[in-house]
Amino acid sequence: MFRFAHNEYLYFLALIPLLALWLWWVRRKRAQMVAQMGDPALIRRLMPYASEWKWRLKHSLRLAALTLLIIGWANPQWGTRRQEVKARGVDVLLAIDISRSMWVPDIPPNRITRTQRVAQQLIDDLSGNRIGIVLFAWEAFLQLPLTHDYAAAKQMIRTADPSLTLAQGTDIGEAIRLAMRAFPEDDHHKVLVIFTDGEDHDKDAIQAAQEASEQGLIIFTIGVGTAQGGFIPAQDARQGTYIRDANGQPVRSQLNESWLRQIARSGGGTYFHILNAERVGPTISKRIDTLEKQAYESRLFSEYASYFQYFIAAALLLLLIEFLISYRKNSWWQQSRETTI
Repeated sequence: MFRFAHNEYLYFLALIPLLALWLWWVRRKRAQMVAQMGDPALIRRLMPYASEWKWRLKHSLRLAALTLLIIGWANPQWGTRRQEVKARGVDVLLAIDISRSMWVPDIPPNRITRTQRVAQQLIDDLSGNRIGIVLFAWEAFLQLPLTHDYAAAKQMIRTADPSLTLAQGTDIGEAIRLAMRAFPEDDHHKVLVIFTDGEDHDKDAIQAAQEASEQGLIIFTIGVGTAQGGFIPAQDARQGTYIRDANGQPVRSQLNESWLRQIARSGGGTYFHILNAERVGPTISKRIDTLEKQAYESRLFSEYASYFQYFIAAALLLLLIEFLISYRKNSWWQQSRETTI
């Protein structure tokens, strides 16, 4: 099988005939200028060593070299090596809190934006495993089923926002129960990573985490926010600068680390603070490596061998030959012609 890795570069081949036409036009204008100076036959006798065919040869070599360079730039590829690969790994769900408290800017620029950045980096760290996305506030929903499409997973994370749900509050237990239903029914280990500020309005998350752990689900929690917390910005100008409670006081949201530690402990995992995000990926990856992995997909790969280097080498050789050729006739050839005449 044959293909070009970058087909779009082949459009530059359209320049070759244009350059050839331009060189022909330049040569013709030059001949016309020479003809205006006197009899062409006399001028040729005055310039005995000027070689017309060498001029054509040199420009032909240049055009051929440029053609080869463009083809090499497009990277021609031949052949395929097909092999069946069994993908092995662990299924991982990322559960992201999208309650209104995630708009608090105590972790600049705000909690939800920082969560998006860390979650996307975590996907890179967990490459090789299937990834799914769960979004939750007072209710939870599966935003992306388990997949190897990491680009789609990152896109889902970039669009995660508290404005996606009208039901506010935070129910971590509901997110855990949804994750249990989203995983395939087998006895292999699974991983759930929860990004939240821990302001849980339903205190059954511990029980849900224990039940999930008994079914082979390992839960990691990542705290987003600070102990001091901050006021929740209002997205509606009619509400003023901050969201207010029934008494008209601004609502302050604070990170509940102790609660998140309990959930992670009950789920057999570990708690992290989002400011220590560089530890999250390596720690979870190391833990995953100790788990029993499953063969969940067979994929057929086609590998192409690139041959751009041969075209570039040929182009450089032509340019070297062109450089060594002069515009003058060879003296021995000229002398032999004069002797013959």
